[in-house]
Amino acid sequence: MLKVFGFGVFLGLALAAAAAWFVPVNDLHREASLISVQPNGGNTEIWRIHVPEDRMVAGTADSTALAPAALAWPPALAADGIELEVFKVRNRNDIVIGVASRLAVSGPATAPVVEWMLHLPARGSMYFPLGEGPDADGVRRGRLRGGTQEFAQRGGEIRERYLGSGSGGGTIELQAVLISTQPRAVPGGLP
Repeated sequence: MLKVFGFGVFLGLALAAAAAWFVPVNDLHREASLISVQPNGGNTEIWRIHVPEDRMVAGTADSTALAPAALAWPPALAADGIELEVFKVRNRNDIVIGVASRLAVSGPATAPVVEWMLHLPARGSMYFPLGEGPDADGVRRGRLRGGTQEFAQRGGEIRERYLGSGSGGGTIELQAVLISTQPRAVPGGLP
């Protein structure tokens, strides 16, 4: 009986070693975060979305702009001026690093509202509503309202800017200027 048990353990180890040798292990690649450190202790990061290439879903009142084309956008949402888009998000090196959703409401009874939800795998998610309209420079500003993982203890400003091109497409640029909301420990200071 002891010999059978020993043979089973040896056979199990041999099979595990063979499986480890012949079956490739997933090696998930994570892009490095391209962050600029600011003198005040915060950081700045820029993400880009190429329109229309990076648009995955578009629900809007304009039935010719639906993506995918077979999307059944409810007429009640279209009448209320609610638009939803889901995009791929790229870093400054033009590499896809996450996804974002943009919700815009511009009904006759409400002031225009734009809200973003940005998700970067292995880093977390951010939610930020933006102000009513772009300023003279074409920048719409908002505050980080909530986040998970890396963005849970952060606060700061988010800027949205549309850089159009002559061919009907363009680039949405999102810039986050974030700072930690955790109190800093002062060396040699009082607790």
